[in-house]
Amino acid sequence: MCGDHEKMQERGYFQSYREKRKRTYLKKLVNSLDTASLSKLIATELKLKVGQVSATISLLDDGNTVPFISRYRKEATGELDEEQIRVIEERMAYLRNLSKRREDILANIEEQGKLTEDLAAAIRSCTKLQDLEDLYLPYKIKKRTRAQIARERGLDPLAALILAQEQVTGTLLDTAQAFVSEEKDVATAQDALAGAQDIIAETVSERADFRAKLRARLWNHAQIVSKLAASETEDKEFVMYHDYQEPVNRIVSHRILAMNRGETKSILKVHIDAPHDQYIQFLTDQLVTQPSIFTEVLTDAIADGYKRLLFPALERELRTQLTETAEKQAIKIFGLNLRQLLLQQPLAGYTVMGLDPGYRTGCKLAVVGPTGQVLETSTIYITHSEKQKQQALDTVLATIKRNGVNLISIGNGTASYETEEFVAQLIAEHELTDVSYLITNEAGASVYSASKLAREEMPDLDVTLRGAVSIARRIQDPLAELVKIDPKSIGVGQYQHDVNQKELNQTLGTVVESSVNHVGVELNTASPELLKYVAGISSVVAKNIVAFRDEQGAFHHRKELLKVARLGPAAFTQCAGFLRIQQSENPLDNTPVHPESYPLAEAILHELDLSPVELTKRELLPLVQHRCQTADATVIATKLNAGEPTVRDILSALAKPGRDPREDLPKPLTRKNLVKLSDILPGSLVTGVVHNVTDFGAFVDIGIKIKGLVHRSELSHKRFHHPIDVVSVGDIVKCLVLSVDENRNRIALSMKQVKE
Repeated sequence: MCGDHEKMQERGYFQSYREKRKRTYLKKLVNSLDTASLSKLIATELKLKVGQVSATISLLDDGNTVPFISRYRKEATGELDEEQIRVIEERMAYLRNLSKRREDILANIEEQGKLTEDLAAAIRSCTKLQDLEDLYLPYKIKKRTRAQIARERGLDPLAALILAQEQVTGTLLDTAQAFVSEEKDVATAQDALAGAQDIIAETVSERADFRAKLRARLWNHAQIVSKLAASETEDKEFVMYHDYQEPVNRIVSHRILAMNRGETKSILKVHIDAPHDQYIQFLTDQLVTQPSIFTEVLTDAIADGYKRLLFPALERELRTQLTETAEKQAIKIFGLNLRQLLLQQPLAGYTVMGLDPGYRTGCKLAVVGPTGQVLETSTIYITHSEKQKQQALDTVLATIKRNGVNLISIGNGTASYETEEFVAQLIAEHELTDVSYLITNEAGASVYSASKLAREEMPDLDVTLRGAVSIARRIQDPLAELVKIDPKSIGVGQYQHDVNQKELNQTLGTVVESSVNHVGVELNTASPELLKYVAGISSVVAKNIVAFRDEQGAFHHRKELLKVARLGPAAFTQCAGFLRIQQSENPLDNTPVHPESYPLAEAILHELDLSPVELTKRELLPLVQHRCQTADATVIATKLNAGEPTVRDILSALAKPGRDPREDLPKPLTRKNLVKLSDILPGSLVTGVVHNVTDFGAFVDIGIKIKGLVHRSELSHKRFHHPIDVVSVGDIVKCLVLSVDENRNRIALSMKQVKE
């Protein structure tokens, strides 16, 4: 008996049995999607506790935002993080939509008088929209098809007779002759057979079980094939996709998107290749059960149904599935890159000179103070005559000394290299030891400078000079400046213009919202563009906050927010904890502690022999930090009858009042010396900043116009799923130069070979 048990275990019997029981359990749950059933289903899928999911759904249904729930309702959710809550939110919406669609389908089929108990049971057991739509397909109202025309001509009984394959007397034509009718426009027996074949072809193509089985076989065995539409193309991007094929279940996302783009541009022809004869034979074996006079007609109808209806539909489905998966991957990576970019450490306290390089129209210069105010602007010409270049040197040197500039931000666009050479020469010749420079990604600066927001912020500045201001400000506080720009214009994605724009906008909006709430916002200086991403604050309320601030002066405490038009108690609850007031009457207003927890925070301070006032005294901060970090959250929570997660968060907030979580991240890479292309030789080591991460590797800014590429095969010796697991946007990395191709503007780098 023991031996049999081991054999069964080896064959995966118990695993498959458990999986079967799990599927049965899920199907039962999805039949009645009330909140309790929904919670059980999602908890089972995500391997969470039912109570966690139930509480999260309840909080979401009550109108609470995801950042608020993840930060201030940890006791209720069992400390689910923001990503888990968003997955629950997404899955909840999907299942509710599934439930609604199921009821609509059942009602529609019942109206047609075709709903049977078995069909209703099959529909109610569906856990995927695809399976639901497969079952509904035969009953779906469609455009007038060949099969529908044949049915109107009374040929359904003949099609049923052929499918039944019963033995009948007489020949095939004799049988079909009975359905000839001038009144119904069936002139001959051949016409009758042709119409019956059309009905059979459609019936075969709409069978849910056939579609499911062939869909699975296509996924496992089909190839996606591409060829150039013309023998030659000037677009070298698509040359590699000529006579290219790859299994559909292995092709990576960026190649799918590349093929789609080539097809959209009419450069590529793309299709799915599969063993069609095998699939037709599979259908034939399922339907042709015995020899009869109908065998040949039935076989032809099956082949026609597969070629004309079933395979084209499944090919479209498969291409759509591949595209949706690829788009989700691209959008996900774009979101991760954007988050890393937004959360780069700000270089606060610097007086920054922003340089927006240019050839013909000159280089635009703007100096901004430590708080972002514009101190001076001008235009210099460094790529024209030697006289103009000398004038530019004198102007920049005088501007640096006059304003106390200690950091120069150079945009990475046109003429960036010449501008960097100019700045490096200036620093070296005049021994400006307290001045550094860095190369800043200027993507989106031109879009912002021409926007309505930029005109409102800087009405007296020319549109070209606003770009220089943005280039300077975005290193002082990347988050505050970049939220003013459409995320798609920031340039850290792949194929962002080819993916579903609605989903992209939703994802990027979510990323910005998450980043803003993670960092927190200074209420008395934040722009409307920044405030509108705070949990619970809409665009209108954000403008009302700024208007209130302009009219009444700075906020003195968080509760003053309740005086702002259209910001009621519900919105206050959502947003208050994410808004900071540095000079508040209550020191807790400069921490992430929510106003609802102020009594608890004061009780905790009392337990530590501290008071809120001591949070404002710089000389006492080390003492406050030490006591908060060494306090036992479990003991305090028990004594004060409070939730331990909330106590932990309050202790962390009190340890560093006013702390910016970005302070723990690496600072942007600054330079004093110019990196030249001639310095970039195979075998040399370079230091750079990760500019973008894609499916196939990471682009690194090494201080010259050309970005180097670390292919995923050169990232790490350790195994990883995606390059984002190894590097992130903004990381400072050391690389080994593998090759330099000036003609193609390509530099190949390696991170994993640096130590070697």
